[in-house]
Amino acid sequence: MSFDLCQVKQASKPYYIETIGTFIYSIEELCFYLYENMVLVDQSIMNEQLCIWLRDELGLKRLARQLSEQLEREEGIAGFILPIFREIGYLSAAGMREYAEKIGKLDVQAGDLRQKLKADYLVRSGMYENAINEYWQILDRQSPSSLGTAFYAGVWNNLGCAQARMFRFEEAADCFYRAWKLTPTGEMLRKYVGALPLYLDEEDYEKKLSSLGVDRSMIAKIQEHNLRLGEEAGKRPAKENGKTPKEQLEQLKKEYRRSVRKG
Repeated sequence: MSFDLCQVKQASKPYYIETIGTFIYSIEELCFYLYENMVLVDQSIMNEQLCIWLRDELGLKRLARQLSEQLEREEGIAGFILPIFREIGYLSAAGMREYAEKIGKLDVQAGDLRQKLKADYLVRSGMYENAINEYWQILDRQSPSSLGTAFYAGVWNNLGCAQARMFRFEEAADCFYRAWKLTPTGEMLRKYVGALPLYLDEEDYEKKLSSLGVDRSMIAKIQEHNLRLGEEAGKRPAKENGKTPKEQLEQLKKEYRRSVRKG
């Protein structure tokens, strides 16, 4: 990257990026967001409101007009983003070519696949509630003929993981079950069986296992595997990453509050 900080004045009224629930005050911050969060580029960035903000708050009238024209022509993500980078020379010529190539590949992907990449990125960033909303949008318009059952099984699985991170274990178990029904693998079954004790009592847990119609020896192996994972987790040192259990708890609280924040 090759740019001088604060080339343009900061906005008195920031622009709100709905996807991650944050405000930006300058074109430098906008460029940084676009570069670091390629898969999150969506209508919360590519819209007329951003053009108006660039024009009125940062005084970038020419750029605002150019982007507005790009929106009318509907020429894709690259055609909208690259002029923003060029405005302040945010990237070198080689960096621009590399970014354009990556964004071009993303631009031609199927809508559901692109949205899953976005949701997966949000999970990795700890924005679980926003990720859950993205996964549900994919599943609400599910069309197995387009991307296949394995893709949608992956969406159900990742949705289950996000739900579990939010301590919604019953919802997580249901997602893992749906993923298992689409692609009946041992790993999917292990996740489903592993989630059941997190919200069921022993009697209901046994009933649920019986209703699966799965060989009990396989269930026993899964239970043994999950038990081993639990024991390994219990052997973690009193201090992890230099933090005491109390400090870790406070960190978890902060992460949880951040994860439930919607755009």
